[in-house]
Amino acid sequence: MSDSRQRVSSGSPYESIIGISRAVRAGGFVCVAGTAPLDAEGRTVAPGDAAAQARRCFEIVARALEELGAGLSDVVRTRILLTRIEDWEQVARVHGEFFRDVRPVNTVMQVSRFIDPDWLVEVEADAVVE
Repeated sequence: MSDSRQRVSSGSPYESIIGISRAVRAGGFVCVAGTAPLDAEGRTVAPGDAAAQARRCFEIVARALEELGAGLSDVVRTRILLTRIEDWEQVARVHGEFFRDVRPVNTVMQVSRFIDPDWLVEVEADAVVE
């Protein structure tokens, strides 16, 4: 049985350790994994700034979607995970910068922490390509 899934990597050091892909496309369905605020060298960006971290997460999500033939306009669901729920409004504004006209369904939730304690936010996205 052949595997028709396409996979994309963002170069995160966690991908090979955990055995995950940044995003996977199966047919017209694209899923982007929990995306942390990392720079090209795998370092955390903007420690202490949830909005800047969210912006970086959405940039990584957008790039992963593009590599699989999708775009932000194809996103149908996003999930925002925060370690400080009080950051929800500033992070939601960043979400609006990327998705104001797309308006996917969204869930915002607080988690106790991430792999790196400097991460304040992670983002997931699902898209459907017609």
